[in-house]
Amino acid sequence: MPRYKLTVAYEGTDFHGWQQQHQPGEEPLRTVQGVLETAVCEVVREPITLTGASRTDAGVHARGQVAAFSCDSTIEPKRLAAAVNSRLPDDVQVRRASIVDDDFSPISDAVAKGYRYRIAYGNRGRHLPPLFDRRFVYFSGYELDPARMNDAARHLIGEHDFASFTRLNHGRESTVRTIHDCTVTALAKRRCQIDVSGDGFLYNMVRIIAGTLVEVGRGKLEPDDVPKILAAVDRTAAGTTLPPEGLFLIWVKY
Repeated sequence: MPRYKLTVAYEGTDFHGWQQQHQPGEEPLRTVQGVLETAVCEVVREPITLTGASRTDAGVHARGQVAAFSCDSTIEPKRLAAAVNSRLPDDVQVRRASIVDDDFSPISDAVAKGYRYRIAYGNRGRHLPPLFDRRFVYFSGYELDPARMNDAARHLIGEHDFASFTRLNHGRESTVRTIHDCTVTALAKRRCQIDVSGDGFLYNMVRIIAGTLVEVGRGKLEPDDVPKILAAVDRTAAGTTLPPEGLFLIWVKY
């Protein structure tokens, strides 16, 4: 029974996240997993279970989500990707397909993930929010200083308890994670992006990191406040949870 690995990209705006969601007596919500699993089943002509590396939230996008499934059929990977794509809606694509070991797990075999959060900013009274790419960028109505934000971001690198950077009742046994890199880059036209990579992430962790760094960028927090926020292990110590539209899962490393 061959096992296939898929690298998947999607625009998350019209999805209720990655993971399938079923409410008793109701139609299933539209999810990336559900849409993709249906298309794969049509191609291989048998029921399959599709597992994804990251359970992205509603509205979050991906360029490099990884999923895997096993089936009885043996199909050349390029043909499989083309056949699945022909059955998918316009907001999700299989970028690559490959055959992997029978015991490959997109979740437990992942050694690192990379996320990006895109921000546009400016004085709300003088600058209009993005229009044409509004589904892919968060707008802050304040002037931001990306250099200050980058100084703050460096404090997140390393192994820390990130309890301050996840929602209450997160359901995880441990909130200790290792961040490999975290940078804020100034872009043209009053824009910046946050790139963060690590061995794993808690629920809403990247969006709370982004919200905290925005508060540093507008001067509400100092860069040196970040170690204090980490030490507090208290969600109320960190910044707000920014909305999902600016967040992208960029890659998963194995």
